[in-house]
Amino acid sequence: MIRAATPADVPVIHALIRELAEYEKAPQEAKASPEQLREALFGERPAVFAHMAVDDSTGETAGFALWFLNFSTWRGVHGLYLEDLYVRPQARGGGHGRALLAELARICVERGYGRLEWSVLDWNRPAIGFYESLGARPQDEWTVYRLTGEALAALGGAASGH
Repeated sequence: MIRAATPADVPVIHALIRELAEYEKAPQEAKASPEQLREALFGERPAVFAHMAVDDSTGETAGFALWFLNFSTWRGVHGLYLEDLYVRPQARGGGHGRALLAELARICVERGYGRLEWSVLDWNRPAIGFYESLGARPQDEWTVYRLTGEALAALGGAASGH
């Protein structure tokens, strides 16, 4: 079963994010607190959204998808960016990941969004194989860039004087 997350899901979403960080070999990078997640998901102006995969037979949370809107200036419509998709190891192969992606695709179609996109670590062959089995294709002509830490602070500080 796939359902929209509720405020009661914040502790399990936080735990799933920690599990995902462990899987991606970067547990030190997962710094978000439950309070930050609650505000982002359910505060006055929610900026992100989440869906939960719940195992029908056990009622246990099998995984989650966390996403937000982006926008294509070329198409003039929103898209959906999947920030995190995670299914617990013991629940993999049960269709939960596919069901989560199908729900997000349904939202895109229903709302007229032009695309559903996400990033995947290049070493994560199981995920890449899964995504490609659904018809997703890599966008290898694009390279992701990121500013963080000191570089972000330096550039942001330079802009404050304009």
